[in-house]
Amino acid sequence: MEFSKRRLKLAADQRNAYPHSLQFYLQPPTENISLIEFENFAFDRVKLLKAVENIGVSHVKGHESYQSKLEAEIRKLKFSYRENLEDEYDARRKDHISHFILRLAYCQSDDLRRWFIQQEMDLLRFRFSILPRDKIQDFLKDSHLHFEAISKEEKTFSEKDILDSSFSSSETSVPESESVYKIPFADALDLFRGRKVYLQDGFAYVPSKDIVAIILNEFRTKLSKALALTARSLPAVQSDERLQPLLNHLSHSYTGQDYSTLGSAGKISLDQIDSLCTKSFPPCMRQLHKALRDTHHLRHGGRMQYGLFLKGIGLTLEQALQFWKQEFIRGKMDPDKFDKGYSYNIRHSFGKEGKRTDYTPFSCLKIILNNPPGQGDYHGCPFRHSDPELLKQKLQSYKISPGGISQILDLVKGTHYQVACQKYFEITHNVDDCGFSLNHPNQFFIESQRILNGGKDMKKEPIQPETPQPKPSVQKTKDASSALASLNSSQEVDMEGLEDYFSD
Repeated sequence: MEFSKRRLKLAADQRNAYPHSLQFYLQPPTENISLIEFENFAFDRVKLLKAVENIGVSHVKGHESYQSKLEAEIRKLKFSYRENLEDEYDARRKDHISHFILRLAYCQSDDLRRWFIQQEMDLLRFRFSILPRDKIQDFLKDSHLHFEAISKEEKTFSEKDILDSSFSSSETSVPESESVYKIPFADALDLFRGRKVYLQDGFAYVPSKDIVAIILNEFRTKLSKALALTARSLPAVQSDERLQPLLNHLSHSYTGQDYSTLGSAGKISLDQIDSLCTKSFPPCMRQLHKALRDTHHLRHGGRMQYGLFLKGIGLTLEQALQFWKQEFIRGKMDPDKFDKGYSYNIRHSFGKEGKRTDYTPFSCLKIILNNPPGQGDYHGCPFRHSDPELLKQKLQSYKISPGGISQILDLVKGTHYQVACQKYFEITHNVDDCGFSLNHPNQFFIESQRILNGGKDMKKEPIQPETPQPKPSVQKTKDASSALASLNSSQEVDMEGLEDYFSD
């Protein structure tokens, strides 16, 4: 009997801690969590916000396809989304804690803050759109938004004025299910500017269909101020050697598959590369391949980006040495000079020399954010680093239709470089929706081959067995993930100690 009472009390405490599937994140978490949980929550939230961005660009916000895809992504990552679901405590706790962790990572620059605020607003908009109407008033109250729904009598008395201001001319009455909120005029300026609200005695009468605009504006204002406060306290957080590696890399981290050669070595032959380039290479690698064939040389940045990509799609070490040597010799390079100056670097990238680090192919984020190309370079992301007019000419040479080019350039103008590449994939493969979020050049290649081969992976090419070599030791990388993974998972981050960084 005592046990049952304790269980009921725990369930009630959990409901009180997170009464809704959405929140304004007014209070920071104060519990202790392990470093592993800290890291996992953070990376899952990054994945969620990037999915929010990609789906928002690819689909009309509020449309059925947008709603279903975003809900599927939230469910997959195990965040809260539905108000009436049972056993939502863990998902809501994860949502709460992960939001505050990302505040620490995304308060460090204006660009990061803008991106974070926009994605969090879109996530809140989605959650509010599926919030049951009978829960809206409770949510407003818990978010310290003092917006009271007017009585039926008051709604009937002012119905004509509200209709004229906030509804289409075809509607003859305010729907019975539509609540109307009496809001201070200063909180409804956006609706007032658009002449979409009825004003009386210093108050705006806002139907529930328009209340989301005011809620989002309040959320943006509060979150913007909170990020500014967090930024001021950031040096104190970064002094913690357990958190500093993660926070420094989190905003620019790639959290997907590494696309190493494991299981793919020998899947392609050198004779296939030219045809595969036209059919299945992303524009960044297609650009590098053309430059290599034309000039018979690539600078270090291009060799690293393209060489690791080829390694990831299945080129073996012997094939890579042969491929690069043949091409450089065509450029009048002496074979001995290649062997002395370049073969070492190729072997090094395969983990056969130096510290024997087995390097993995570059992700889209790494290509976009690191080592921008200079004069005479061909590496980088064409969508990020090319002049719009040159990019347009390049897309025309790839036989992209004028309408497709216009869509891609619009995405580039909005700085959605990966989504622009995804649109290029959909156009060149004649699919309306590729069904994935593009994050890696090797992902582009694999998904292309899957479509072209009717859903099957590439057949492995027969190759000569390599001379057995000792398995290289893998160097401990200095990124956030490995730094935290090397710590004992039983260590805990005192969330109560972090509370000072989110408030005055």
